[in-house]
Formats: sequence, structure tokens, C-alpha cells
Amino acid sequence: MGKYLFEARYTAEGAKAVAKSGGSARREAVAKAIASVGGKLESFHFAFGDVDAYVIVDLPDNVSAAAMALAVGQSGMSSAKTVVLLTPEEMDAATKKTITYRPPGS
Repeated sequence: MGKYLFEARYTAEGAKAVAKSGGSARREAVAKAIASVGGKLESFHFAFGDVDAYVIVDLPDNVSAAAMALAVGQSGMSSAKTVVLLTPEEMDAATKKTITYRPPGS
């Protein structure tokens, strides 16, 4: 399983729907959607500012994450930015990879 951060931004209609049904109902709906693709909701937090909600989930793969982002976007009630999260151990493995890279202009 991979870990993903979704940054959700509600449209005006989406915000009205959250105001009507409440934050707990939204968290439950998201947990159910995540479970439908074999994932698990780790945390759900509403926020002030540009991002309305931060959602951290475990999902089987990038395809499942993309499917979730598409479902959110197609609803027209919100949009989501998806961030793939890495564990410290995955970053350790990345630092051990040998890369042949030529920067632009060299």
C-alpha cells in the first residue's frame, strides 16, 4: 500500500453541501469511497485558507489514487491535488540509486 495526501478544494456548491450535512458525514463518505478501492482513511482534517480539507489515505497503488482524484473532480463539487507520500525508508532507498543525469546547458 502507498500513502497519499489529497488536498481538497470545495466549490461554492460543495461547501454548501458540507455545511448542510456536516463534517463528520463528509469524513464518513470519504472513508467509504477510499474503502471501495481497497484503501483506508488515515486522517481527515478541515482547514482554513486555500485548501479546504487535507485527507491522508493508504491506497493499493497509483491507479487507485488516480481513480479517486477523477471521482472527486467529476463530481463538480470539489477538486483534489494528489501528493504521493514516501516513508523515510523509501527516501533512504532513493538516496542509494545511481542516476546518470545531465543538467540543461551542460
